[in-house]
This record gives sequence, C-alpha cells and structure tokens, in this order.
Amino acid sequence: MRIPGAAAAFGVRPRLVLAFLLVAAVSAVTTAALTYREARSAVLERAQDTAVASFREEVERFVPGLPLDREGVRWQLYDIAARSKPHPWIVFAEYGSVRVSSGDRVVSGVLTAELRRSARTSPRGTFQRVVKGGDAYLTIGMPVMTRVVAGGRAVPSGLVLYAVMPMVNEETDIDALVTAARDGALPGLAVALVPALFAARSVLRPVRELRRAAHSMGGGQLDTRITVRGRDEMADLARTFNTSAARLEHSVRELRDAGVRARRFASDVSHELRTPLAGMLAVTDVLDEDAGTLDPDTARAVRLISAETGKLAVLVEDLMEMSRFDARVAELNTDEVDAAEAVRSTLSDRKWHDRVRTELPEGIRVRLDPRRFDVIVANLVGNALHHGAEPVTVRLSARAGVLLVEVRDEGPGIADDVLPHVFDRFYKADSARSRSSGSGLGLAITQENVRLHGGTIRARNAPGGGALFTVELPLGGPAPGVGAADGGAAAYRGAPGNDTDRTEATA
Repeated sequence: MRIPGAAAAFGVRPRLVLAFLLVAAVSAVTTAALTYREARSAVLERAQDTAVASFREEVERFVPGLPLDREGVRWQLYDIAARSKPHPWIVFAEYGSVRVSSGDRVVSGVLTAELRRSARTSPRGTFQRVVKGGDAYLTIGMPVMTRVVAGGRAVPSGLVLYAVMPMVNEETDIDALVTAARDGALPGLAVALVPALFAARSVLRPVRELRRAAHSMGGGQLDTRITVRGRDEMADLARTFNTSAARLEHSVRELRDAGVRARRFASDVSHELRTPLAGMLAVTDVLDEDAGTLDPDTARAVRLISAETGKLAVLVEDLMEMSRFDARVAELNTDEVDAAEAVRSTLSDRKWHDRVRTELPEGIRVRLDPRRFDVIVANLVGNALHHGAEPVTVRLSARAGVLLVEVRDEGPGIADDVLPHVFDRFYKADSARSRSSGSGLGLAITQENVRLHGGTIRARNAPGGGALFTVELPLGGPAPGVGAADGGAAAYRGAPGNDTDRTEATA
C-alpha cells in the first residue's frame, strides 16, 4: 500500500505511536489548562474576597473628624493598613482635593478613573484587578458613610478610602501551578509512550504476519496461512485472508492440472501422429513422383493430399517443440560460431540467398546453439517473405556484448492492434484467412528459442515502412542457469518450408 504525501515518509508504527502520544498530550494539556483556570480563579477569588471584606469592615469603623485633619487621617490610614488581610495594603484617602496616603504615593497610579467613579457612587464599594508594569494589584474603593442619619439612613461623607494590595503571593502560587502542570505533563507523556508502543505492537503484529504471508504467496507458496488470534477485526482479516488463500490455491491447482493435461495431450497426440505421418509422407512422395502419369483430376488430388500431409507434419513437429518448452526440457547445445556464416548457411539451405539482402560484417563470434539460431533466422526471414514484401534485409551488428539480428521487409507493416499479439500461439492477424500455410506457432517458437539463449526479441514497424524484428543475444552465451533443462535434448526436425512464420502477423 502506498501512502501519498508527507505521511509516506513514516511507517505505520511511528504514526501510531505519534497519534497515541498526541492524544495523551492533548488530554494532559487540556486537563492542566482546566485545572490551572479553576485553581487560579479560586486563589484570586479567595484573596479578593478576604481583602474586600476586611477593608469594608475597617472603613465602616473609620469615623474621621470633620473638618478633615490631614495628619489625623494619615495615622488612621496607617492603623487601617496595619490590620490588612490577607496581605499588606497601601491605603489612600481622597476628600475633594485632599489626598492622603499611608505609603508610597506612586502606587496610586494603579487606581483607575473607572474605580474612582464607581467608588463614589456605590455605597458598598467596588474593587478591580489591575496589571501594571507586569505586576498584578487588587484595588478596592470604599466610600465613608456619616454617622448622621438623614431620613433614617446613612449618607456619604464625601471621603473615599482606597486600598491597593500587590498580589505577589497569588502570582507566585499561580506560577507554581503552571510549573507543576508542566512538570507533571512531561513524565505523563513519557509514561504514555509505553502503552503506545505496546498498542502499536499489538496492532502491527498481525499486519506484519499478513505482509509476510502475502510475500510468501507471491513467491509461489500458496499453502501459506495466518494464525487467527482473538475475535477482533484483525482476526476477521486473518480469517478472510486464509479463506481467500485456500480458494486461490484450489483455483491455481486446478489451472495447473488443466495445463499439465493439455500439454500432455498435445505431446501424446503429436507422438502418436508421427508414425502414421511418416508413412503418409513416404506414400505422398511416391505419388508426387508419379503424378505426371496420372490424369489431371487425379494428379491435382494427389498434389493436394501431399501438400496437406506436409502441413500436418509441420504442425505435429511444432506442437512437439512447444510441448518441450512448456515441460522445461528444452536445452541448448552451444558452440562458438561465426554469426555471419551461420546466417548465410540458413539462407543457402532454404534457397533464399537470391531473395534476401544481407549486411553481415565479418568477425562477429558468438556462443549459441547453431540449430536453434538457424530456426530463429529462418522463421523471421520466412515470415517476412510470406507476409511482407521483398526485398527482405537481414542485418547483423554487435555492441556492448550483445549480438543484434534485424530482419526487415518492405511490406505494409504490422497493424497496431496486432503488434501486442505477434508472438502469441496460433494467432492470425486475419481471421478470414485461417487456412494459411502455417500453424501459427512459428514466432512463438522463435521467441522461446531467443529466451532460451537469454536474449530478447521485439517487433515494430520501421520508420520507412515495413515490419522490423530485432533479436538481441548475449555474445558470450546465456548466463549460468539459462538454457539448462531438466533432462533430454530438443530434437526439432523441420523441412525447409516449416520454419517460416505461422502467425500471418503482417498479412
């Protein structure tokens, strides 16, 4: 399975571990954030409530003498600040234009206009948390009420007291909470790595077994099965794989048996036909010699029987040759030969040297099976002569340790829909011409002989027109193990006419 994008750079195991750790990290961060928020609110609210309640009590006990005595008020502020809770306050008093402080007046800068405005209008006072210069403060504003009851209620005296409490301790406690959450999350992630690895192993173990089983089946071991463990989805996958593998093994076994039976049938039939065909060929040879003394109708019948008997003999020999390839008993009897001389011998034996142009440089030595090379050249040239157009050209060359044999004709070429099938057995380009002179096995036999040498063969249309077949054979012979057989030697015996192509690929 291929995974596109950046995910393809990681295997399934790292991604599972990363996903597990990501979930653990998100859970830890979320829990720490919620805990931090609740703890921070609790710490600040406790300090705030304590300070506001304490300051309100102090303000309610404070009764200044009027007219306002600045020094007397200052000492009163010192007294209020001394009883501050939960932390020391700096207390300010404002009465009209009079400003009195129990401490550093610079801190009065944290008192906002909004706080002053709310403190003057709210009998119960107000408070505000302010951050200035990176430091947090709790600011409280309380109006001082008179003891004189007007209409049954106290009235503001115009004097407002303010308290400023630095929240250093609370910020320290909050920072400690953050540090604790961070220090607790990191070990938690480290601990989460253990179950992540365990979970990844438990998930990937059946996947690895499935991969090994699929690889084994791809190598031909169709009896491979996976051990089923548990009842989860992976166990269902293993059972499905085993069922599919069993069906595949059964189907392949049936196909192999059918193939073996078909090859044995063709081989047996071919062997059984050889003896009566040999007698028939002998009889037709005698009849051909006496055909001139017979009446015209009888002579035509005799020649027809002789030609069809020859075709049947060629088909039987070709079937026997293909059965040897299928049974893997065909082998090479290699020898070092002159490539140009081997091609000339093939053309001369079949009386084609006057019909074929050659470009055969001398001195190309190649190790091959001379008889099978003769079949390769004869089938390609015969195919060009029968289904292409003259002149036919045979060209030899050598490069990079490879012998190149090119056979080209000047015919119409090979149709595009035919090209992929020119080396198929019994393939004929024109189904209407099924009664051709060949068996449809010529190019298939040629391809098998080329493969036996460890070479390749290609068919294409030449740029200037006509079909072009190119054979590449290693000059040093086939590699070790190529061309060997399980036993026996192929005994291909063909008359001069039986080596031409039977596919009619260029028809």
